[in-house]
Amino acid sequence: MRAQICRPLVQALCLAAASSASLPAWAASGGTIFTCTTADGRRLTSDRLIHECNEREQRILNPDGSLRAIVPPAMSPEERTAHEARQRKLAAERAAQQDAVRRDRNLMMRFRDEPAHQLARDAALDDVKKSMQISERRIEELAKERKPLLDEAEFYKGKALPAKLKQQLDANDAATEAQRVLIDNQKAELVRVNKLYDVELARLKRLWSGTAPGTLDGPVK
Repeated sequence: MRAQICRPLVQALCLAAASSASLPAWAASGGTIFTCTTADGRRLTSDRLIHECNEREQRILNPDGSLRAIVPPAMSPEERTAHEARQRKLAAERAAQQDAVRRDRNLMMRFRDEPAHQLARDAALDDVKKSMQISERRIEELAKERKPLLDEAEFYKGKALPAKLKQQLDANDAATEAQRVLIDNQKAELVRVNKLYDVELARLKRLWSGTAPGTLDGPVK
């Protein structure tokens, strides 16, 4: 009776040993055996993954019959699509994390201390202030250009202005308004630049104090 029970296992072991050359490198060593139970209850054994059990768990046995590993069921098309989507998401998150680390380190290399950061802030603000000064000077020039036009318009008080004079006054008005719009935009830019440097400085202070790069929330300039 014992010989009858053991004979199938011995035959399987012999088959595995005879065909071990066809196994993957990780499975070929020592005569690995693949076994599974089909949906209709049949127990199958092979020296390689069993096609009939692709959708079922397969067990990998050592030559002595002990369990070496378990191969999970193959994924369905829907499961594979979901799995690949998860892998893409994880890869994107890893890439974002690596990018955050890189940017934090670059930020610390650019600004070794707070005085260095303040110099950069002053330079950025100075560019905007210079633009504002240019616009203000242009408004003063336009006001000077407007005065003789207004003086000439006095001669036509209560009458229609000559087309050329009216065109010159309208052009002067439009140019002055354009410069005022520029100044408003430049004032808003001063606020934006200051806010950006405030946020950046707060981040740098935490990094300078020892917080690991890439672990802080919020954007990095």
